[in-house]
Amino acid sequence: MTDFSNIEYLKNGNQKQRNAFEVLTQHKILSNLAEYDPILVGTIPINIDIENSDLDIICYWKNKASFIEKIMFFFEKEAEFNIREVFINDRDSVVANFKIENFEIEVFGQNIPTKDQNGYRHTLIENEILQSKGNDFRSEIIKLKQNGYKTEPAFAFLLGLKGDPYTELLEYKI
Repeated sequence: MTDFSNIEYLKNGNQKQRNAFEVLTQHKILSNLAEYDPILVGTIPINIDIENSDLDIICYWKNKASFIEKIMFFFEKEAEFNIREVFINDRDSVVANFKIENFEIEVFGQNIPTKDQNGYRHTLIENEILQSKGNDFRSEIIKLKQNGYKTEPAFAFLLGLKGDPYTELLEYKI
C-alpha cells in the first residue's frame, strides 16, 4: 500500500510522477508548507492524470489568516498566482493556484487534519479501486477524464454509483 503522506513513491513512478517529485523537492513546496501537514492528492499520485492535470496539495490550518500569509509569502511571486477563500462542504477553505515549471499547482487548506479531508480519502479509495480493477479500468477512467469528466464522476459512472459522486465514493466498499 502506497504511503501518500510521503512523496518518495513518486521517484519510482512514471515520467510525470518523477517530474512532479523534482519540482516539489527543488522548489521546497512541501517543506515550505510542512507545518500544515501537506499531502499530495489527486490524479498524479494514483497515475490517472491527463495532460492538464495539476498537482493538488491539501493542508491543515488552525489559523486561516496565518495560513494565507504563509502561502502569499512563499508563492505569490509564482506565475499565475491567485488565492481565494471559499466555502466547501460547509467549511472555510483557502485555495491558491500557481504555476511552477510545467506544473499547475493547487494548494487547498481547511481546518481539518489532512488525512480526514475528502481529497485524501478520495485518493485512497480511488487507488484501492484501481488496484482491484486493473489496467482496463484505469484506461477507461483516463478516457473519461480526457472527455471532460472530473475524477470522482468518472469513477462513479464506471462503478454505476447513483447520487453525488463525491459522497458516494467515500461510502464505496470494494
